[in-house]
Amino acid sequence: MLSCMSENFHAFEIGPTSERGIHAVAPEIFRGIYAMPAFVTIPTHDLAASTDFWIRGLGFVELFSNPGHVMHLRRWAFQDVLLVPGAHGERTSAPTMTVSFSCVLSQLDDVAEACEALAPGSVSGPRDTPWITRDIEVITPEGARVVFTAPREFDPSSQEARDLMATGIPAPEERQEGDNGVHG
Repeated sequence: MLSCMSENFHAFEIGPTSERGIHAVAPEIFRGIYAMPAFVTIPTHDLAASTDFWIRGLGFVELFSNPGHVMHLRRWAFQDVLLVPGAHGERTSAPTMTVSFSCVLSQLDDVAEACEALAPGSVSGPRDTPWITRDIEVITPEGARVVFTAPREFDPSSQEARDLMATGIPAPEERQEGDNGVHG
C-alpha cells in the first residue's frame, strides 16, 4: 500500500537541484562553516588514499583536517563527510552502508570517469530510477557505497509522474491549492 504525503508540501525550489535535466547547473562548492545538520563518518584504513579518492574522484574539497584524526570533506552545502582512521587491512566484505549525494546530470560522467581512473571497477551505472533520477554507484577504497543522484527531465505525462502523483506528490504543473501554500 502506498502512503499518502498529504501532510507534506511541495518544496522542490528550495533544493540545489530544483532545476532538472542536462541544462541544470551545479552550485559552487560551499566552504562556509555551519553546525552540520547531517553528515556521514567513514572509517578508513588509509586516510591519505581515501582523501585522494574523495577529492579527485568524487569532487569533494578538504574543508578541515586534524592530521591523523579526521579529514572533513565537502561538496555542496550539507554534503559533509568525515574520514577517520579505522581498522587496518583490506576490505573483504560487501559495503554495509550507502550514502547518496545530489548532483546534476552533467556531473555524472566526469565523476564516473575520475573514479574509474583512480579505482578501476569501482563504478556501476548510470541507471534511471522510478523517482526520476539518474544514478551512478561508486564503491570507495574504504568500502562505502556512494550514490551520486541527478534529477532527470520531468515529463508530466510519464508513467513515473503518474506513479509519484499516486503517492501524493503532484507534478509542478498540476499543483493544487494548498500544495505549496502556508503550512504550519
